[in-house]
Amino acid sequence: MKSIRRKLIIATVAIAIILCGLLYCSTQEDMLSLKQNDDIDLTRTYVTAIKEIGQWEFLAVSDEELVDTVKRSLLSSSELIRIYYGTLRIGIDFSQCDDTWIRVEGDSIILDLPPVQLLDENFLDETRTQSFFETGTWTNKDRHALAERARLMMKKRCLSKHNMQMAQERAETEIRRFLELRIKN
Repeated sequence: MKSIRRKLIIATVAIAIILCGLLYCSTQEDMLSLKQNDDIDLTRTYVTAIKEIGQWEFLAVSDEELVDTVKRSLLSSSELIRIYYGTLRIGIDFSQCDDTWIRVEGDSIILDLPPVQLLDENFLDETRTQSFFETGTWTNKDRHALAERARLMMKKRCLSKHNMQMAQERAETEIRRFLELRIKN
């Protein structure tokens, strides 16, 4: 309903402007004329708005890893097995774009975007980490080393060639859609 009302208001204002122009213009040169502009005009504001999106995620991959370690001493051995969870977000970081990353060439918009990448290195969800099995004594340094192993295992598994390619294809599709919507409006 709001959309119809908005269109009626715009149409009414447009008709009023045209009628005023016809009534108050004395010569043919003073008459209003309509001209189609086929050039693409990328204003500084528009380019800045796109860049200020910051990071645009195109693929999120959730993973869990079971990681273990053993410490042996003369009298005993300690074992620690933990389950780590994480979500790796792959996308484009627009802060890596320089000032010439978007330009117009004829009737085309050319974008020089950085490749998709892991958007945040801190993807482990420590709140969901579970100790599966633990014997002996473990320091925070030991737990941190185990978490780092889990993080590297997740990166190796989730940042596969297939996932990176899928994220890149989604990026191209979504950015094209975004630009088409913005240009048409």
